[in-house]
Amino acid sequence: MKNAVKMVLNKLPKLKVTFAQLSKQDVLTGVPEDKTERKDSEKDGMTNAALAYINDQGSPANNIPAREFMRPGIEAVKTQIADNFAYAARKAAEGNIGAIDKALHRVGLLTQASIRGKINAGLDPALSPRTLYARRKRGRLGDKPLVDTAQLRNSINFVIRNKK
Repeated sequence: MKNAVKMVLNKLPKLKVTFAQLSKQDVLTGVPEDKTERKDSEKDGMTNAALAYINDQGSPANNIPAREFMRPGIEAVKTQIADNFAYAARKAAEGNIGAIDKALHRVGLLTQASIRGKINAGLDPALSPRTLYARRKRGRLGDKPLVDTAQLRNSINFVIRNKK
């Protein structure tokens, strides 16, 4: 009979630290505070963050219909988000803590690109004839909502923050 020596490593303490790190961070996609200024904000005081909220949620008082792009943009990639977190969890279980950071950044880039893509594709409802007329008067020919100057779309970004 052969004698076998089996070495057992207790990876539990390292796993606890790794998963604690993963659960303490959030990926937030939208218009971060430092990207909120608009080139023409001195005219009306409107920031990209305010403009994003008003257009995403609508403003009946100002006759602005809701044109949701945030939630649909994130929903469109939710399977890929889950896959990235599952991959990060597997790698973290193997002791690869750096995989968590990479996964968080991949998720941020995915959601950012998806939300921008929703805007690029065009949003319902269509622009009113009055808005289209005003655009043409300024020399703009496009008919897609939220892409007149691209400032709002380009302000969509992500940040990774520790949970509070």
